[in-house]
Amino acid sequence: MKFTKTFIAAALATAVGGAAFADDDVRVVGVSIPAATHGWAGGMNFHARETVERLEAVYPELDFVLSTASDPGAQVNDIEDMVATRNISALVVLPFESDPLTPPVQAVAESGVWVTVVDRGLSIDGIEDLYVAGDNSGFGRVSGDYMVSQMPDGGDIVVLRGIPTTIDNQRVDAFLAAIEDSGINVLDMEHGNWNRDDSFTVMQDFLSKHPNIDAVWASDDDMAIGVLAAIEAAGRDDIQFVLGGAGMKEMIQRTAEGDEMIPANVTYPPSMIATAIELTAVGLTSNAPVSGNFVIGSVLVTQENAMNFYYPDSPF
Repeated sequence: MKFTKTFIAAALATAVGGAAFADDDVRVVGVSIPAATHGWAGGMNFHARETVERLEAVYPELDFVLSTASDPGAQVNDIEDMVATRNISALVVLPFESDPLTPPVQAVAESGVWVTVVDRGLSIDGIEDLYVAGDNSGFGRVSGDYMVSQMPDGGDIVVLRGIPTTIDNQRVDAFLAAIEDSGINVLDMEHGNWNRDDSFTVMQDFLSKHPNIDAVWASDDDMAIGVLAAIEAAGRDDIQFVLGGAGMKEMIQRTAEGDEMIPANVTYPPSMIATAIELTAVGLTSNAPVSGNFVIGSVLVTQENAMNFYYPDSPF
């Protein structure tokens, strides 16, 4: 984990100016997250519920309301309901998608409610008071650097993107920058929506269009599972490896065991939602500065260090 310069600067400013939240009244913290539509989201839901339950015992002066949404419209409704019926003092939100969540979250912020945005940033910068996320540019860069290291003579790859969000843009932009001038050619790129079924379908299309593919950047472990299933179903043996990401325990185990198709992974922990909720609670109950950006770095996982990232009791 690391503090960005923005976080440090904001922390110093807040330390001089006083606590992020001033009075001692009982306050309601709204937590709005996507439902467990894929593995990473399932892990994120687990950590959100565990953190809310734990913090309710630690902070009797706080009430928490947690909602999960299956689509952007439902999430907008959840947030509006929190404001109207629970009079929330703070909102911790992981947007289902960036664009549709930006106006309602902006309205919440403009009403004076503290806003913590997690993972998938909003489409307009500066709305949130606190941003907690993995290093998405770092995620793409580490992935691209690994591709280059494994394909020194270049080659043809396909890329699966996630849900259309700012973090997906950051990952892809950094990945493409990392492979620039390496001789690696991107044959095709489509959104797999961080979903294994969608990615299975996308990969089937790639396989039908391209008679030779050297490697796949799936950019997510759920998508990698869908990709691997499509490769197996097609009986293709031209693909050397698939690079996913986020550290799903099944994929980490395969890397640890030396699976040639899953030789590496890139971390992006779903437990960052716990960091976001806890920092928000600290700001509500103390003089500790919490505004700014909190960025959790991405690490390359290989067979040599995989067991350092293997958590058998994790839901993800």
